[in-house]
Order: sequence, then C-alpha cells, then structure tokens
Amino acid sequence: MIRRSFKFSAFVFGFLILNIAQAQTTIDAEAKRRIDSTLLSFVSEKMVAGTSALIYEDGKEVYYKAVGFADKEKEVPMARNTIVQIYSMTKPVAGVALMKLFEQGKFKLDDDVAKYIPELKELKVYKGTDNYGKIITEPLKNPITVRDITRHTAGFYNGGDIEPLNVLRSSADLGNNNITLSEWIKELVKIPLFFQPGTQWEYGPSVNVQALLVERLSGESFGNYVRTHVLDPLNMSKTRYYVPVEDRKYMSAGYRIDDGGELVQLKDEQVHDYNYHDYTLKHGTYGLTSTLDDYMKFAQMLLNRGSLNGVQILNPETVELMTKNQLSENITKRSWLPSKGQVGFGIDFAVRLRPPANASENMGEVGEFFWDGAASTLFWVDPKNRLTAVFFVQVFPFNGKLHKRFRDAVYGPLQE
Repeated sequence: MIRRSFKFSAFVFGFLILNIAQAQTTIDAEAKRRIDSTLLSFVSEKMVAGTSALIYEDGKEVYYKAVGFADKEKEVPMARNTIVQIYSMTKPVAGVALMKLFEQGKFKLDDDVAKYIPELKELKVYKGTDNYGKIITEPLKNPITVRDITRHTAGFYNGGDIEPLNVLRSSADLGNNNITLSEWIKELVKIPLFFQPGTQWEYGPSVNVQALLVERLSGESFGNYVRTHVLDPLNMSKTRYYVPVEDRKYMSAGYRIDDGGELVQLKDEQVHDYNYHDYTLKHGTYGLTSTLDDYMKFAQMLLNRGSLNGVQILNPETVELMTKNQLSENITKRSWLPSKGQVGFGIDFAVRLRPPANASENMGEVGEFFWDGAASTLFWVDPKNRLTAVFFVQVFPFNGKLHKRFRDAVYGPLQE
C-alpha cells in the first residue's frame, strides 16, 4: 500500500513537472499556429512575395516555415536554403569582429578613434551657414570615441534635411565600391559632423569606421578578418559579400511596394549588383548575404555568451558588454530609435530595457537584443527564454509592421 502510494505520488510529481516545463515554453502549439497564420497572411495580403522564419529555444529548433516565393517571376519557392541580403544585420557581425580585438587589448571603448584613424583628427561640427550660404563649423568639444562609433553617437551625417550637408555628401565618393576603406574615410571626412560626439543618437556610417578600425588594428583587410575570425569558425559558409555564380539560383529576388501599394519585383542586376561583383570595399554597415541556418548560428553564439559547438568567438564578459545599454539618459535625441520600443543601444544592437508600454509597441522580453535590415529582415536574442529568432523577407521600403506582427505571433499580443 505504501509502495503504491509512492508510485502514484512520483507519477503525479513527474506529471506536474512536465506540465510546468511545457507552460514555460514560449513556442508551444498555439504559438506555432499563430506564427503559421501570420506568415501566410504576409503573402496573402501581398505585403511580401515570400517569407521564412527559424526559431530556436533552449538550443533546439522549435519552429521553421517558409511561405511564398523567393523569386515570384521564376516561381522559385522560398526555402530553407534561400540566400537573402541582410543589409544592416551585417553590423552586429562587424561589431563582433571589432570586439575580438578589444579582448586582445588593442583599444579601449573610450579611446579617441583618431588615435588609430588620424584622418578623423581635423573633423569639425556643422553650426549653420552665414549670410552668403557658406558653412559655419565649430571644433569638437569631445573626441569621437570607439564607444561613439559602436552606439551611433559619433555625429556622422547620413542624409536628411540639412541641405548644405546634403550637397557635400552628394559630392563625396561614398558610393564607390571600388575603393578601400582607407580611401572611403577620406571621402567621409569631407562632410562635417552634424552634432557634437556623444550628444545624440543618429544612425549612420559608423560601422564602416569600425571596419576600418579592424583593419588598422589587425593588419588584415576587414573582409578577410571577418571571414577567418568570425564566419569560418562558426561554419557560416553561406554568409558572404560575394555570391558565386553557382549559388545565385538560391538568391531571393528583391521587391518593393510602389506608390500604389502594389508589390513589384526588382531587377536582379539592380538589387544584387553589390553581391554579384567582388568589389574592393567590404562594408561594415551592410553587404552580407546569409541563410536562416547560417544567421541562426551567429544568434546562438551570442545567446551562449560567445561560444557555439565548442568554438569560442568572444568571452562571456564581452558579450555582456555588447548587450548592455550604452546610451545615457542624457542622450535624449534618438532619431527613430524609439520606434523600436522601450530600448537603448549597446554595441551594434538595440537592447530592450522595459516591457512594451502598450499593445502598439513591439513585443519582446527585457534583456533581449536585436537588429534588422533595410529589406525588412530581423533577428533577436532573448536570454530570458533562451530563444533566438531569425525572420527573412526581402521588401522595400523597410516595413516595421511585419516585425510587429511577427513578434506578436511569437509571444502572443500584449494583453492590456
């Protein structure tokens, strides 16, 4: 009788433990149904031609789906091996490359970048124009630090409504991919900063400056350094700047929503030019292509605090530093960053500081870090739930509504 009671109690205890574990799973059966429905709706509503998503939880794949077309004109379906242009999701990869050199003691975050890139020494800050339309500048009150170029507070102008700076930017040869990073920086410094370093957050070309810093400190070309120190050790063989001819059949086409709201497929030679030519300039700001599984390796490495499958890319303390908010409360001008939700910014990632304030904001867990790309791609790392997600589409202009709906599907919409 006692033995039966013990067996029954053990069974009940095991059942309860199993149910508790299941209750703590983010991607349960209901979440999978929500995500399926959401991805299908993106295609049926003609927001995208095709989409795919991959989610890992606690180190295991818990969700994958591809819907629609990678190339609608050729009727090539979106698939697991589809290669997409990740644009600004290149930036976190560049940040990891740079921070490997940080671990070697090559620089400190509050170092003046001009110590390593002297081309920046003569930069001035835009103050306006005089009565004759001539630009007025003032000296730097603080140097541009490495921290500034990793958190987008350096002050580099990236286009906008300052017409005199637009004129200078148009005349600078920044779009020439046949130059080196050392030649590119000489073009960048022709344009004054548009605010004093460390005083505002403004997205811009800072990560190309990081890429040049990698070259100056390592003695290697940036493209080679990223390949040999980050991508190859993680076995990310499909994450590349140049896509060889034999792999181009796997490339997703690019699309845009035209002024009439219609989805239009772009010409490959237009949207894929950079990746179909082995250009000299390997950008830190954008340029890589990848697959779901390849970028998931990168996300899993970050979740695992710098290691994957026995390969140590960064030390845990470095990942912790990268994913810690680097923006002080004094930096109140933050351009469009608040549209990402209750976030700050770390080293090449946005970092969630608070839960969503309301149901209109992006869902996510405090402590997550993430970034996205111009063609509306997205990834995030959620340490609390041991969850990593990679979401691929290829559509312009950038559409944050896709991310909002996808996040709602993963976590469930906020209940107010």
